[in-house]
Amino acid sequence: MHTREGKLEAFGRLLDVMDNLREKCPWDRKQTNQSLRPNTIEETYELADALLREDRKEICKELGDVLLHIVFYAKIGSETGDFDIADVCNQLCDKLIYRHPHVYGPEAERIEKGEITVDEVLKNWEQLKVKEKGGNKRVLSGVPEALPSLIKAYRIQDKARGVGFDWETREQVWDKVREELGELEVELNRNDKEKSTDELGDFIFAVINAARLYKLNPDNALERTNRKFIRRFTYLEEHSIRIGKPLTEMTLAEMDAIWEEAKKQELTLPPPSLLGREQLPDKD
Repeated sequence: MHTREGKLEAFGRLLDVMDNLREKCPWDRKQTNQSLRPNTIEETYELADALLREDRKEICKELGDVLLHIVFYAKIGSETGDFDIADVCNQLCDKLIYRHPHVYGPEAERIEKGEITVDEVLKNWEQLKVKEKGGNKRVLSGVPEALPSLIKAYRIQDKARGVGFDWETREQVWDKVREELGELEVELNRNDKEKSTDELGDFIFAVINAARLYKLNPDNALERTNRKFIRRFTYLEEHSIRIGKPLTEMTLAEMDAIWEEAKKQELTLPPPSLLGREQLPDKD
């Protein structure tokens, strides 16, 4: 691993390269915040995929791609005179220090004695965000509108929990899940698409809430199922190709039998290393 001096030198080299590209490369010179935004989203998803696969080499590569975008936006900010990379770093450091009074403030002795729990830290974090000058004026105002719906639901629930709006015990959530499932079944039987859509949303929201309470990440869980289905369906597809019988000509019973074979094959594979771990809420 590199020394602190080596790390600072590498970051300085990145800033020099960015300055050079912005000045001399026609493509880099014409980029704006809006033109970079779609690429930033793509790079973030590529990093998320590498993290999910625990591919250390790809994680390093994708982190570099995301870091490039951070430096690029800061470079554009410096050209307009609004901010530069130092402002970005300093503002982040100031926020981290302010929101960690148990490390930098009068409660530092408590952390050394092990008296502060993770739940207390997260609760204080949300409360400090509401109080700080220029921060979020409402508890849920910090949830980005553009977040995918499943992740947004998790963040909404977690932020509400941060100010004490939560079940007293996690077991209580199952009554709500069953209640929402029953209401969904009623509307589905009535064939009311509009109300069924509303009730489906309520049911999914309740299931996500259950996942949060049991410290499971619903987005990771769903992605695990997506990949599992893809593996099994691909196995089914490849089997149909080997025997020369298209899927459209197979009976459901035949496909089910091959599907069960695919499930047995998976028992010999190592379990995913990331999915299934306890996932703590992110701080932003």
